[in-house]
Amino acid sequence: MEMIEKLSLAGIVPVIKVEDAADAVPLCKALSDGGLPVAEITFRSDAAEEAIKRVHAELPDVILGAGTVLTKDQVDRAVAAGATYIVSPGLNREIVRYCKEKGVPIVPGCANPSDIEVALEEGLKTVKFFPAEALGGLPLIKAMSAPYGNVTFLPTGGVNEKNLNEYLAFSKIVACGGSWMVPGDAVAAKDWKRIENLTRSAVNTMLGLELRHVGVNSGDPDTCKKDAEQIAKLLGWPLDDHKNATFVGDGFEVMKIPFRGKNGHIAIACNNIKRARWHLERRGFMFDDNTAIMKDGKLRAIYLKEDVAGFAFHLLQK
Repeated sequence: MEMIEKLSLAGIVPVIKVEDAADAVPLCKALSDGGLPVAEITFRSDAAEEAIKRVHAELPDVILGAGTVLTKDQVDRAVAAGATYIVSPGLNREIVRYCKEKGVPIVPGCANPSDIEVALEEGLKTVKFFPAEALGGLPLIKAMSAPYGNVTFLPTGGVNEKNLNEYLAFSKIVACGGSWMVPGDAVAAKDWKRIENLTRSAVNTMLGLELRHVGVNSGDPDTCKKDAEQIAKLLGWPLDDHKNATFVGDGFEVMKIPFRGKNGHIAIACNNIKRARWHLERRGFMFDDNTAIMKDGKLRAIYLKEDVAGFAFHLLQK
């Protein structure tokens, strides 16, 4: 899997500055435990190289990048330490070409159309947009993406939990970089649990998992009619009859024929089904690719392999 695809599935790239290399492993473990096994460790401190080396050795599953890379020497040190991709705040042709020669993915910072054209000349398709909010945020990215349809962006700078989903909803944005889940005072206090909780909150916000409807296996048309009418009477919701099921409002789908799950099925809506699948697989869930429902070339729904509490569960694209 290409590096950009991995970052896209993660959705959020924590950008961290490590002053003490001893903090790197517990910090990245907190990020991973919170749902983000990814980190961009910046070369804005002397501890960066050693921090990358320790995380690479002790947490090999973490997608590890080096940020604020300004020189060839830093590229060499970052890669030798274990970084798998490079991020720079601006676009330096020399550094871009050096990374390409070494076969190391690089995401350079771009701030305007001229930068993007240089990136395209160098054969790059994904750029960092930095500092995102200060430059104009999502409206500017959308404006610039119009003439550069093949370019995708990784905005960093001013992105937070409040505006995260606005950015990620735009198809040209692969992921967002940010540091709000790693506040400096938490790192100083070595409060790894707080960082884990902030990370989990960020991931939950990004995924947007929510109950969409419950499918009830009534099993035959007569029982379905009775069950649906009772649920509608209980909740005061309208009935909407279909060939194989009767919907009660938007919350229940009462099945006329046997369907998935011993008791029924539960639909969980999400902001991005591919991203949600990646994160849920990290939590130990498996999916049945034979149940994938495609529409207009995009994945719209897919079921878990195993039932939970007698219910089949499926993800549903919002």
